[in-house]
Amino acid sequence: MTEAMRRLPGDTFGKSNTATETATEKAAVPVVVFDEATVAYDQVPVLTNVHGTIEVGRAVAVIGPHGAGKSILIKTILGMVPVASGSVTVLGRPPAQARRQIAYVPQAGTLDAEFPVTVTQVVLTGRYRWIGWVRRPTFTDRAVASHALRIVGLTDRARDRFTTLSVGQRQRVLLARAIAQRPRLLLLDEPFDRVDALSQQALLATLTAMRSDGTSVVISSHDLALAHLTCDDTCLLNRRQFGFGPTAVTLTQENLRAVYGRTALEPQDDSAVAVR
Repeated sequence: MTEAMRRLPGDTFGKSNTATETATEKAAVPVVVFDEATVAYDQVPVLTNVHGTIEVGRAVAVIGPHGAGKSILIKTILGMVPVASGSVTVLGRPPAQARRQIAYVPQAGTLDAEFPVTVTQVVLTGRYRWIGWVRRPTFTDRAVASHALRIVGLTDRARDRFTTLSVGQRQRVLLARAIAQRPRLLLLDEPFDRVDALSQQALLATLTAMRSDGTSVVISSHDLALAHLTCDDTCLLNRRQFGFGPTAVTLTQENLRAVYGRTALEPQDDSAVAVR
């Protein structure tokens, strides 16, 4: 899988758009740095005290209950929500300036179910940063899209309408679109919500391969088991940060009780708990 991904036509994951930026320089710059960041809407703080670093090739779970600020954190990384105090830098720059090197995978269920596009057309939207919105995709663009679909195991559905796919298959198509963008940072919002087991395995395998090629991954979720199984680090939130670091160290019973409350946790080992 990894070798096949390295052979993506005309692309590699994490490939810089700046010719003067060397691989050594990219590796030396943290992907995301939060420095006591506070995010506010209409001057009312909605997420406070976020502090931590995301390094190259690491997977970070953003964990917390519904309404904890997970999506807000992702929007902050994308530069869609301003920082009221402290700072957030992405690839050494303000978030909005790094957006071209970030891929975002929303929940498949949030998309318009009636939008009449094929699977390939959805994946090709990941190439628009290069081809623009008025030019036609080139042979290379189509080859990249085809390769991305092969990686997620959906080559046979390339000409199907996106709306005819299952939720899990749609999520895999959105990940293929992200692959076509050749990002240095991949953000996923609840990627396994309502996803079947087969699609979940395909998603996890693809994320592992992308990470091995240097792409950093941030996964917003409320599933603690997912964090334990797939992520190096965890950012634990509930309107403010309760922990940011190695998953085994961050997802302690003490921290989880502080975030979810004592009644929200089943009396079992942390690694087996999934709060929904």
